[in-house]
Amino acid sequence: MGMPGVGKGTQATRLAERVGVVHLSSGDILREAVREKTPPGRQAKDTMASGKLVPDELIGDMISERLARADVEVGFILDGFPRTVVQVSILDRVLAKREISLDRVVLLTATEQEIVRRLSGRRVCESCGTVYHVESKPSSRGEACEQCDGALIQRPDDTEEVIRERLRVYREQTLPIADAYKERGLLVTVEGTGAPDEVFERLHSELVAA
Repeated sequence: MGMPGVGKGTQATRLAERVGVVHLSSGDILREAVREKTPPGRQAKDTMASGKLVPDELIGDMISERLARADVEVGFILDGFPRTVVQVSILDRVLAKREISLDRVVLLTATEQEIVRRLSGRRVCESCGTVYHVESKPSSRGEACEQCDGALIQRPDDTEEVIRERLRVYREQTLPIADAYKERGLLVTVEGTGAPDEVFERLHSELVAA
């Protein structure tokens, strides 16, 4: 868990590869359930078609369904859920049903200034979706994509105003989860600033030490 743009998906993927477990992204689980037309997936599709948010309980059902598969028996890394205190309770019930317990909860941290810098500098090719950054990964073709020559754009949710609103929601809704898991003795806090390789080695060392 951590702020938007702190690198949760990147580090979860790398950690899953290093320790040989499955990386489970809540977004991927939702999309797969809809694509596979599972009962929760069909419900979610109808909900999204009406312009509403998918209920927490429904996401919980999808995660429970995913945890029933054989590939998670050796372990998994869950990314993107829970994001609210209510979702913590839902995950507790899902895990209890499957007789699974969490080993660790990782909180990646960074300053808000760093998050704003990362996200506001992100540019995406409107044709092929390749991601660049004006500082850390600029295109050699300026405002054009190196892959397909498409125009590079800033997504609406990458403007500073929207980013700061997302961070406000994170502070109010998601950060309290860290306190809940800290009380259970599960929380490991890792500094998420720096190159991805540096962050990963820091993360792996903290988990080994824990």
